[in-house]
Amino acid sequence: MKLEKNELVKSTRAAYGEVLQEIGEEFPDVVVMDADLSESTMTCHFAEKYPDRFYNMGIAEQSMMGTAAGLATCGITPICSTFAVFASMRSGEQIRTSICYPKLNVKVVTTHSGLSIGTAGATHFCEEDLAIMRALPNMTVIAPSDFLETKKAVRAALKMDGPVYIRLGRGDAAVLYSELDDYEIGKAITIQDGTDVTLIATGVMVQRAVAAAKLLEQEGVSCRVVDMHTIKPLDTEAVIKAARETKGIITLEEHNVKGGLGSAVSEVVAELKGEKAPVKILGIPDVFGGVASAELLWDSYGMDAESIAKTAKKLMN
Repeated sequence: MKLEKNELVKSTRAAYGEVLQEIGEEFPDVVVMDADLSESTMTCHFAEKYPDRFYNMGIAEQSMMGTAAGLATCGITPICSTFAVFASMRSGEQIRTSICYPKLNVKVVTTHSGLSIGTAGATHFCEEDLAIMRALPNMTVIAPSDFLETKKAVRAALKMDGPVYIRLGRGDAAVLYSELDDYEIGKAITIQDGTDVTLIATGVMVQRAVAAAKLLEQEGVSCRVVDMHTIKPLDTEAVIKAARETKGIITLEEHNVKGGLGSAVSEVVAELKGEKAPVKILGIPDVFGGVASAELLWDSYGMDAESIAKTAKKLMN
């Protein structure tokens, strides 16, 4: 792992569009499917390069997932893309019964997750997908934090057998990594070590965890930052170490506080015997998000760097 030192910003969905073009030749068994949103999900780039291996299924997400399941039984590896809310909600039953139940090799890569679609409002927000997908047996759930990690996640997903759900955002995110040779599904990345408090973040919230850690360091607080890119299987070892070695754990996610990363971490800590750190879950409160830019909404829910640092100091005390 090598952290990026500049202020580059690139969207994770742009990384997805780029890596699709790269894998087309490397993985000849891969086909890409989309639900009439290819210019938004960036699958259009694969369609341009490999038109015979791209299928626009129209606004029919359920049909897309069912067709992908059928293709998978024939030795083809389908990658299905649409907005996160449509994949997890509208076609949730097909993912559950047609893909996860028979453990078929289908990859579902979604964009516009969380509040990233901003002013589109609650109908297009997706605050519940991590909870839904991590509850499905046989499903692997990943939320990359930046451009490079997205490309690593897609490649890693194609190298493993079975269903995978990858959650991407819409807007630009700060580039965290310039090198990431040690990326592994199910293995968290400790961006920096610390002994006072641990920030465990996933997706675009990793950038905000890094910013909060810098503020805490200025006040003499030793802060551990963990990029928990895989929600399932969760890196329980990293969670246990944080619960044993630091005074508190704060989880950060662009997801409802119920059922996502915070819940997964809390489940691990709850099983520990003896002394352990308390856990504070930061995310979208149990409400439908308001209409505003994603950044303004995140700030309003206490996920700006200053609020995170304030919460950390309170938790330590």
